[in-house]
Formats: sequence, C-alpha cells, structure tokens
Amino acid sequence: MKKFMDVHTGMHGVTQELLAQEHQKDLQIQDQEGVHFLHAWADPATGRGFCLSEGPNKEAVQRIHERAGHPADEIFEVSFEVE
Repeated sequence: MKKFMDVHTGMHGVTQELLAQEHQKDLQIQDQEGVHFLHAWADPATGRGFCLSEGPNKEAVQRIHERAGHPADEIFEVSFEVE
C-alpha cells in the first residue's frame, strides 16, 4: 500500500484535543476508501497540520478528508522512508 503525507493550513491555535477530534473523524470513515490514517501532527504557531496515511491513491485520502470536513491543501506520495 502506498503512503501519503498531507498538509493542512489555517490551523493557527489548534489544540491537541481538537487535532485528536478531527483525526477521529477521519478514522471513523477511512474504510470507505481503503485508507488507513497512521499519525497526525500539528503546529499551532504556523497553523499547519500533517497526516501520514496509507491508501490506494492520494485522491482517496483527499475524499476522506473532504467528507470529514477538513480537506488537505497538499498531499504528497511518500516514495521511501528510513528509520
């Protein structure tokens, strides 16, 4: 399965609790598109949020975000990773 990193903007002042609530919205419907959200991060100072997911394609990831009410501004396919 492919991995994707998406970027959300306009999240100035977001709290950990609000990020968790929004992430939960994705988790509740992710199976509708065969997507699995792995992690979510946010930086309230810059207003940016980031999600790491696995799925068939970036369009499927975006559809889940749109249905959850927070479409991504950008989605990047992650070609490889190191630990």
